[in-house]
Amino acid sequence: MKIVNKNEFESIKNNGVVLVDFFADWCGPCKMIAPVLEELAKEYEGKATIVKVNVDQEGGLAQEYGVMSIPNLILFKNGKVVKQAVGFQPKPALKAMIDEQL
Repeated sequence: MKIVNKNEFESIKNNGVVLVDFFADWCGPCKMIAPVLEELAKEYEGKATIVKVNVDQEGGLAQEYGVMSIPNLILFKNGKVVKQAVGFQPKPALKAMIDEQL
């Protein structure tokens, strides 16, 4: 799963269904959700994109989307925010979130 910077993020978020994980290396729940997101990235390959944004490196981007707590998962569809979830989310909840937009 790719960690993207602001420029990459801007082009990726406009391509269909994109789940963005705003995270930090020091965040416990972020570490817990990482393997779940890795599995989903493989399962949805070709249907949806899953990327990560490090809030410590891309603070402006986190601020732009009102990210106050992490992990903060924002689902985009063709560049528009369609869903958002804060904190650890179980895999079935994330799948439902993505499937709703496919």
